[in-house]
Amino acid sequence: MKITSVRPWLIQSSASYWGEFLFVEVDTDEGITGWGEITTTTKIANRALVAMLRQVGSMLVGEDPTLIEQLWHKLFRSFTYMGSRGAAVECVSAIDIALWDIRGKALGMPINELLGGPVRDEIALYTHPDQRKFTSKEAVVAEIHDIVKSGHTALKFDPFPQQGTHVDGLAREQRDGYLEGSMTRKDEREAAELTALIRETAGPDIEILIDAHGRFDVPTAIRLCRTLEDAGQIDWFEEPVPPESFNALKQVRDKVNAPISWGERGHTKWDFVPILENKLADYIMPDVTWTGGITELKKISAMCEAYYIPVSPHDAAGPINVVAGAQVMMTVPNFYKLETSEWNLHKYDVLIDEPLDNSNGSLKLTKRPGLGVEMNRGYLEENQVE
Repeated sequence: MKITSVRPWLIQSSASYWGEFLFVEVDTDEGITGWGEITTTTKIANRALVAMLRQVGSMLVGEDPTLIEQLWHKLFRSFTYMGSRGAAVECVSAIDIALWDIRGKALGMPINELLGGPVRDEIALYTHPDQRKFTSKEAVVAEIHDIVKSGHTALKFDPFPQQGTHVDGLAREQRDGYLEGSMTRKDEREAAELTALIRETAGPDIEILIDAHGRFDVPTAIRLCRTLEDAGQIDWFEEPVPPESFNALKQVRDKVNAPISWGERGHTKWDFVPILENKLADYIMPDVTWTGGITELKKISAMCEAYYIPVSPHDAAGPINVVAGAQVMMTVPNFYKLETSEWNLHKYDVLIDEPLDNSNGSLKLTKRPGLGVEMNRGYLEENQVE
């Protein structure tokens, strides 16, 4: 079997929080197709990745898609002199997922069976409320009640209001970015009030996870975490500071009580070594579409197992992201929960051939080969951006 093409699909879709998905299709001369995905949060990044994937894909034409480990290194090492993290490893991730999908389909087996077989029957999930609906206390209560009724036992949200600064009269939103790293006392109080309301509404048995999106300086992160600890018995504090400084992360970790979660911006197993060696996180949360694909997520999980650190894959995007992470976690003893961007996953129905089953707060994978889902090509063709 040989690879005949690698095709990026940039799709405009209301099913995406950011309005776009980026999928990757790998075709072979035996008619077996594999699918991968890249998750990004900016449209400019998507367009850069499309161009990169077209170039990278040309390197793979004629290669044997079953040589997954060899092709991983061929792609990864080709970026050595420009930097092999970020966009480079995201391209590797998407193609790696697609190659595992091909391998599973060729052998007639789901990917988790190729990775050693399942150690559980289903995948526990944590999810997000739709904070766009948080227009009143009553709306918050209604959204949290829906999540609890759906069977989920953990939820995550970002309680911190968007911060803005002005440069030459232009507002710069900083929800997922970092400029000055601060937070006003007023916004801190509102975050605490929201956290307390969600804790009260969800009840004592639901785990409350806080996402700081890596946008605070050290003293602000410490202050905010302590405030939320007092407000609502939080079960983790995620990405308190930007990912560039492990010393900053250590300063926060040393001065707060809440467990620290880290890893969605970690690329490859090498980024996780100092986190584990220096005891900087209680939970590790790699994204299968960012950190190196199925191949690398399995290796990172094994590293964490040696430290007795639970793994909880990040997901804020599409159906391939969800099922690829789930296929690996079926085989990981030290698995915590898999993230989904919403509690109701029917938004993905237009993208795939069969709906995902996340009833009662857990994902049930089928026995279908490969990833276990097929993309709706008609929908992709109708909504392709370029």
